[in-house]
Amino acid sequence: MYDNQEYAERPNKTKLKAIKKQHHNLGKQLVEMANSKFDKIPMSDRMRGAILEAKRLQKGALKRQLKYISGLMEHEDIDTIQLEIKRQNLPDKQATDAFHQLEQWRDRLIAGDNAVMEELISTFPQIDRQHIRQLVRNAAKEAKLNKPPKSARSLFQYLKALQEA
Repeated sequence: MYDNQEYAERPNKTKLKAIKKQHHNLGKQLVEMANSKFDKIPMSDRMRGAILEAKRLQKGALKRQLKYISGLMEHEDIDTIQLEIKRQNLPDKQATDAFHQLEQWRDRLIAGDNAVMEELISTFPQIDRQHIRQLVRNAAKEAKLNKPPKSARSLFQYLKALQEA
């Protein structure tokens, strides 16, 4: 009698809560996004209207609206929205990575790493070696005498100009 009976499988509450939290965080991210970036994200008109409404709300009303938005997320293509957000943030990441690369080159040059100079010469053939060496010497001298890092800043600006050219 009991062998043929099938039981209804109850949904996993932990998974449901995690999905709801993911929807809530995505909605919050969309609300905080700049309008120029927000306009490019594919979503339904109903969702777009709810997010635009949330952008003008504060405190408790905003919390309620975010709950409403996370409920609407169930009917949206979450993967497409997340992919578009990542795509829009990619240029920012590339600029940050380039900035960090310049900082590393500057710091390694001031520390006396000669391999960096060879790397810079191969990367930027138009580099002025004498000017860089002078800036490095001055930056090291300023650091030794605890003076403001004027030459280190100049070195960074020179490397930045080379990278942009």
